Amino acid sequence: MTTRSSNLAGVFAALVLILVPAPLPAAQPQSAFSASTQRLLADVLEELTPAVVNIAVRSRAPAESNPLYNDPFFRRYFNVPEQPQQRLSAGSGVIVDADKGYILTNHHVVADAGEIAVTLKDRRRFTAELVGSDKATDIALLKIAADKLTALPFGDSDALRVGDSVVAIGNPFGLGQTVTSGIVSALGRGGINVEGYEDFIQTDASINPGNSGGALVTADGRLVGVNTAIIAPTGGNVGIGFAVPIVMASAVMEQLIEHGEVRRGRIGISVQDLTPDLAEALRIEESYGAVVGSVEQNSPAEQAGLQAGDVILAVNNRKITGAADLRNRVGLAQVGSQVEMEYLRDRVRKTVTMRIEPDESIAKAGATSARLEGAEFQDAAGNVVVSNIEDGSAAARSGLRAGDVIVVVNHQPVASVAELAAALENVSGTIALDLFRAGSKLFLVIR
Repeated sequence: MTTRSSNLAGVFAALVLILVPAPLPAAQPQSAFSASTQRLLADVLEELTPAVVNIAVRSRAPAESNPLYNDPFFRRYFNVPEQPQQRLSAGSGVIVDADKGYILTNHHVVADAGEIAVTLKDRRRFTAELVGSDKATDIALLKIAADKLTALPFGDSDALRVGDSVVAIGNPFGLGQTVTSGIVSALGRGGINVEGYEDFIQTDASINPGNSGGALVTADGRLVGVNTAIIAPTGGNVGIGFAVPIVMASAVMEQLIEHGEVRRGRIGISVQDLTPDLAEALRIEESYGAVVGSVEQNSPAEQAGLQAGDVILAVNNRKITGAADLRNRVGLAQVGSQVEMEYLRDRVRKTVTMRIEPDESIAKAGATSARLEGAEFQDAAGNVVVSNIEDGSAAARSGLRAGDVIVVVNHQPVASVAELAAALENVSGTIALDLFRAGSKLFLVIR
């Protein structure tokens, strides 16, 4: 089970303090840092910890509703969506620009926030502005109006190696700023957030509920990750934590500053990992990269000359580890920018430059119908899938849910986001949706 570290519900209820003396262990565990390194680290942290802040979030107050809506059987029978509940939660953040007051944190820390309060290490407290947030990477950007701030310098998360010493700084359990140490346990982890772009750094530095949005820092004081999640069968730290690499987080931050959202890019190819069997079949020695499976007509990739069977090795001189890595690099590149790709064809290395175009396979329905504001749709194998629903939005109140598959709009079959947008265009009356939910066919009327 994956536990988001800003979710405090249930954690304190299970927290028990046992005040019983315990015998000292025969041998103390060895630290990842030597005594001299620990002294140096303490000096570094004394300068850097003011850059890590505590974040308190008050969610939006729920709208007034009929008391029957509190009955789960009534909600299920009449397909009434879950009502948003006001809550208080705590997390962490990292100041990354002292002059402009920018703070990186997690999307799930500030999701559905009505009020965001930031407390600095010197106990100054500010109300934060949400610049933008991206659920797919679990990154959000805040801004505060404050002087005398300390910012963490960026490191190069692409240069990390398994075994590198790191420290995690955050606000676990709402206790206040805490520093824990460990190593990089693994790189390029996926399968944690099935909805998003993943390239997590795994670490055994203790990360607990409340650490979300905090800093993962190298021993020389460079920010290399934003702590985001833990594997926690018991609700607490078991030595398996994850952080979003700063290379990915900074790319998201740039787009949030410029657009207030992430505008994802594409080049028009399908890819798969380069496996040992594929490498043998292609008679190449490389053990990394992404194999091009198909190229769309009139896409940037076709115009640049890419072909099925090409093995992409690097993007902008950064090595590609596999298909997911390539998807991350292209998806987070600025739309309209040029990217340089190194690839193999017939065992010969080639280089090509192509333009990133906008990814139209993910669309927000609010542009075509205000009654579906807050919903996002995505093409999926000839279907239209509701990929995300914002809590408390018009789409949520209509009864639409994430995971719904829409097949018909007002008696008109739809098989893509473009067809959905066309079907919704200029509809002023009732919207009737035929959809599938958890394998069952439903008919949803939105007035």
